[in-house]
Amino acid sequence: MDVAFLRIDSRLIHGQVANNWVNDIAPKTLIAASDAAAQDTLRKTLLLQVGPASVRTNVLTVERTVRVYWNPDYAGMRTMIVVESPMDALRLLREGVRVKEVNVGGVTYRKGMTQVSEAVSVDDEHVAAYRAIHELGVPLTLQQVPSSSRQDMMATLKEKGMLR
Repeated sequence: MDVAFLRIDSRLIHGQVANNWVNDIAPKTLIAASDAAAQDTLRKTLLLQVGPASVRTNVLTVERTVRVYWNPDYAGMRTMIVVESPMDALRLLREGVRVKEVNVGGVTYRKGMTQVSEAVSVDDEHVAAYRAIHELGVPLTLQQVPSSSRQDMMATLKEKGMLR
């Protein structure tokens, strides 16, 4: 499997992903890798319905996504993966999933989080995962849609006082 794009987006598949990113990246397959979504029948059904008709859309657990990645039947298949959190992105990377960079697109604010951009909020667990991804040598870019400017996620975290 050729992971052309790995995005962190707590909403997984929605308009920005289904239209803008899929059109820009042109994957054959779109995978929403989320343990919670894969095990929630209603949520999984809704995510599959909003997946664009131009690509095969799957909602899989993170573990199953790794198994599919290593399956030789899918070698070379251009794929876009969307995960809900940096912790899930880190799990994929630690299992050997190779990507050129990780796109941080949208992480919804919850109590106890700090907003670091218009669309991204973090807590200590997120920051630790971003740091671990960075330490693996994988660049992290903050970008909502293909037409918006790209920012370095680690520089943004540092600027916001989230990195010591």
